[in-house]
Amino acid sequence: MAAFYPVFLDLRGKAVLIVGGGVVAERKVEQLLPAGPAITVISPVVTTQMARWAADRAIAHLPRPYEAGDTTGASLVIAATDDVAVNRTVADAARAERIWVNAVDDVAYCDFIAPAVVEQGDITVAVSTGGKSPATARFLRRQLEAFLSADFAVLLGVAEEARLRLRREGLRVPSDEWQTALDDGILELVRGGRTDAARALLYDNLVRVKVG
Repeated sequence: MAAFYPVFLDLRGKAVLIVGGGVVAERKVEQLLPAGPAITVISPVVTTQMARWAADRAIAHLPRPYEAGDTTGASLVIAATDDVAVNRTVADAARAERIWVNAVDDVAYCDFIAPAVVEQGDITVAVSTGGKSPATARFLRRQLEAFLSADFAVLLGVAEEARLRLRREGLRVPSDEWQTALDDGILELVRGGRTDAARALLYDNLVRVKVG
């Protein structure tokens, strides 16, 4: 099997279909909600949390089994029932309509796989094992969670401010020089609570190597 291509999708307003109403399906909904898609869940029974989301109109719930034609119009489909045969039927239908589909724990029927995710502010790190071991992906996620402190979110803000300032001034800095500038004690200043000093040092470092 070819390697998966890592990508972050803009799902705002896109139709996402989830077939299944158990704990796994709930976890998929929870992960998707912040991305802003229009989520429809098809399942005779759903978890208490998904029933709450449906009552709050965060998702739409069709309380019945999957039926042929349900995938039509979706941008993304997730088959998350506890029945492998049903999941594969859903996946086959989605693929016939050229819709990206994920059949939980069945890599051969997946056009995409969901990574383990670490978030810190606007920083998102995704970890995948190519479907070989979700447990290992979760283990690596915990290691990254310990490393990726809130200081990195502050560092991102400092870097964004510098980038916008340089853009307003019509200045460009090569990407390699950005790496050098960020490595020059900027994170240590942030960790010490000296955000203004970090901001000033980063800008000074970048201005020295401006190219236009």
